[in-house]
Amino acid sequence: MGTEHKIGNFLLEVCSSSPTSALAAQRGGASRIELCQSLESGGITPSYAQIKLARRHLSIGIFVLIRPRSGNFVYSELEFEEMLQDVEFCKTAGCDGVVIGVLDADGQVDIPRMAQLIAAAKPMQVVFHRAFDVCADPKKALEEIIELGCDRILTSGQQETALAGKEMLRELIEHAAGRIEIMPGAGVDENNIAEILRHTNAYSIHSSAKVVKRSSVRKLNPAIKSMNEDMIYTSQERTQALVQQLEALTNA
Repeated sequence: MGTEHKIGNFLLEVCSSSPTSALAAQRGGASRIELCQSLESGGITPSYAQIKLARRHLSIGIFVLIRPRSGNFVYSELEFEEMLQDVEFCKTAGCDGVVIGVLDADGQVDIPRMAQLIAAAKPMQVVFHRAFDVCADPKKALEEIIELGCDRILTSGQQETALAGKEMLRELIEHAAGRIEIMPGAGVDENNIAEILRHTNAYSIHSSAKVVKRSSVRKLNPAIKSMNEDMIYTSQERTQALVQQLEALTNA
């Protein structure tokens, strides 16, 4: 298990798509990480090796995304079984929590399946992820997620970015009234983090602090156009810039 350290009055979660990126987040001063892979497609569950290596090398909290594929959050029986097994592995690997979200075809929280996943996850913490942002009724979903016993909701306020959804985020935090942590995320960077936190009154926030790196391969087969795409990494420097903004906001 890892530890979470506050940055002034705040907590900074950094979404990292590899152990290498997770280490950069830790060096940059992140409070905890959300570990995933394939960030370019919204993130899916990382491999067991990635989870084990991240836990071995990190001292901060690790929350693992449990999402078997990209796309919607309505899962088949086999996909759901995969999620349960991934949750069990995270528990044995010493992770601090899992990040999950299951809906039905009508955009409602799938309460029976969520209850199964939460039971499998305990005593780890459970975060309901941005599946919340496509729920048909956010206030109803909020109450159901609280009743289920989740510890936190990661949300952009049902908009493409947390900045665009700041009004809804503020409403959710007021409505939750301390019963669950509401964590803004999506499009958060060093230029808008302070505005989002000031407006919403959130105390934790989620960012990828990412940079895009071009491939270092110099010689390619010109007949093949794929398999040499740009790569996304967490930036230690951008994480540090976020930390600096949180420190400044605390001292303002």
